[in-house]
Amino acid sequence: MKRSLKAIILCLISVFMLVAVVGCGKKTSDKVVIYTNADDEAVEAMKKSLDLEGFKDKYTLKTFGTSELGGKLMAEGDKIEAGLITMSSYFIESAQNKNDMFEKLSFNTKALDKYQNYYSPILGNTGAIFVNTKVIKEKGVSMPKSVKDLTKLEYKGLVSIPNIMDSSTAWLLIQSIISEYGEDEGKTILTNLVKNCGPHVESSGSGPIKKVRAGEVAAGFGLRHQAVSDNKEGKPIDYIDPVEGNYSLKEAVAVVKKKDKDSEKLAMDMAKVITTKARKELLKYYPVALYEGETVDDENKPKNSKSFKEPLTLDLLKKHQEFFKAAK
Repeated sequence: MKRSLKAIILCLISVFMLVAVVGCGKKTSDKVVIYTNADDEAVEAMKKSLDLEGFKDKYTLKTFGTSELGGKLMAEGDKIEAGLITMSSYFIESAQNKNDMFEKLSFNTKALDKYQNYYSPILGNTGAIFVNTKVIKEKGVSMPKSVKDLTKLEYKGLVSIPNIMDSSTAWLLIQSIISEYGEDEGKTILTNLVKNCGPHVESSGSGPIKKVRAGEVAAGFGLRHQAVSDNKEGKPIDYIDPVEGNYSLKEAVAVVKKKDKDSEKLAMDMAKVITTKARKELLKYYPVALYEGETVDDENKPKNSKSFKEPLTLDLLKKHQEFFKAAK
């Protein structure tokens, strides 16, 4: 009786162990994990295109802040959970240089500019000055033509800018100042600009336009397309392409190298959909032409487009963050 009971118990233990081993050998999920730093509008455009192309139940999408996702890319490399990334292109390049973690894209999207073969742009953001015309009139201040104009005494307490320690949008501002004035004069200009902002240095790239819309300040620096959209809707918002130039940043998609080649191919198929099928929707919110055949309205074409003289890298961003901190 004891021997029989013992044999039964041993048999059950063997069965449980076998089930556990088989279970461990299976994938926890057949879905591609997508990590993104995109805004809500971009996330919805990507999800819509993927769902319409038959990928509705084949992915899980998780959103992060730019700094948080960038930290994960640099620290985890191809061991990262995600199989597909959408992220600022300078972070993708820096992560690739350090970790060699992205697969060469298997498709050609006919981009207007040349990019590395392991990523393709999905949207572009361009910087500009914007103003609340009603507040400008009420306060009796002059219409600015440059970032430097915003350092005038008449603008004290009436300017809002993003903080480069929190927002990549602020990098567009820093690039324009350093390119036009150099680091020495540029530091003086930035110091005076921050003083004029007072409590209106925002942690979000959309913070300044919100302050300008609300009439809390007269002018701000941020994403050009937001001000253009407000202007077209009849809000008392106008936009200015500054003398220092309109600088841009690109968000891009990249496929993480994985041992599971079936999962990698699925991620590659999704990347192609995002760079092609999602573009029509993305252009509504981020009206910057990136591919052949794309057009945008004249008001969405900045009049003073410029590019920074050095490649945009994580190291350069850190250098410009120190420049910002030194000017405060």
